[in-house]
Amino acid sequence: MRNEVEVNRAIEEYADMVRRLCMIHLKNYADTEDIFQTVFLKYALRSAPFESPEHERAWLIRVTVNACKDLLKSFFRSRTVPLDELLEHPAQLPPDHREVLEAVLALPSKYRDVVYLHYYEGYTAPEIGRILGKNTNSVYTLLTRSRQMLREKLGGDEDA
Repeated sequence: MRNEVEVNRAIEEYADMVRRLCMIHLKNYADTEDIFQTVFLKYALRSAPFESPEHERAWLIRVTVNACKDLLKSFFRSRTVPLDELLEHPAQLPPDHREVLEAVLALPSKYRDVVYLHYYEGYTAPEIGRILGKNTNSVYTLLTRSRQMLREKLGGDEDA
């Protein structure tokens, strides 16, 4: 784990580069800030030394690009609509989005909460477990069951 001085130095030196890379890939300020935090958290937690400043820079670039790609290829990212947009203009939503929202809102609250936190707010199962005071494996179970309920209601693929 790196000390605060090292992390602050890296942020000062590489913040602009990381943000630019994120904006190029994500074209979204909020996602850029999320990935920015993720990249520098990984940096702070990395204990292995870098061979040179060039190696450090290359590592940050690779981690940033990979984090952006992971976010972009997320299955539900391409199939979700921001909740703010749903609440502001429900009539303007495409019928399939309205149907998904109605199906999610019709879930029992214990399922609806984990679906919302995971797919709309982007929390991981361990984070949801801490937020809701549940075991991580319980969160995974709730997500699996809620996906199955949604699949049944929406008539989705059995493989998904």
